[in-house]
Amino acid sequence: MKSRLLILGPPAGGKGTHAERLAAELGVPHIATGDMLRKEVSEGSDLGVQAKAAMDAGELVSDELVGAMLVERLEREDASEGWIIDGFPRDLKQAQVLDAELGNRGVDLVIALEVERADIIERTVGRRVCPRGHVYHLTHNPPETPGVCDIDGEALVQRDDDTEEVIVHRIEVYHDESGALLDFYDSKGVLRKVDASGPPDDTYARIHAMVNSS
Repeated sequence: MKSRLLILGPPAGGKGTHAERLAAELGVPHIATGDMLRKEVSEGSDLGVQAKAAMDAGELVSDELVGAMLVERLEREDASEGWIIDGFPRDLKQAQVLDAELGNRGVDLVIALEVERADIIERTVGRRVCPRGHVYHLTHNPPETPGVCDIDGEALVQRDDDTEEVIVHRIEVYHDESGALLDFYDSKGVLRKVDASGPPDDTYARIHAMVNSS
């Protein structure tokens, strides 16, 4: 079974959900680059200090720095048997940086989730969150009491970026950037596309079958 995996896909496509579930089943770490970056900064690691300096200056953290941070994370003992990354790379340049950093420890499999635009909009606009990070959906995962978190009783809100206008723009950006990215991994023979519309369990079953057969 392949164990060094990337999961790519559009915003609200289910990357994090499926990556976390698959990582738990395979017994490898799920590495979300946004969480990793925040952790490195909070711990004050050498790379985290460099990243914080960029952010404090109002700059984006460079692809090279994120790539180096990611590879350092992959060299830890818990990732020795494999890993699943979501959130990176987002474009061809980032893929090339990661490829150069990994060297001969390259990616086994790249799973690209494909979701219909209408499904993404529906998933996003219906999402509600509480201040402690618990996530609900008005249709697919509603709270027991409307507008109130089941776990901590906090009021649920819609995030500022969970509007149709914002998500449509993010979808367009993803499609603009992902063509060359997917071609890059397709040329290496590691790209597999998975239909991620419909119920999450059905999508996960397709992902699981893909990983087992590759």
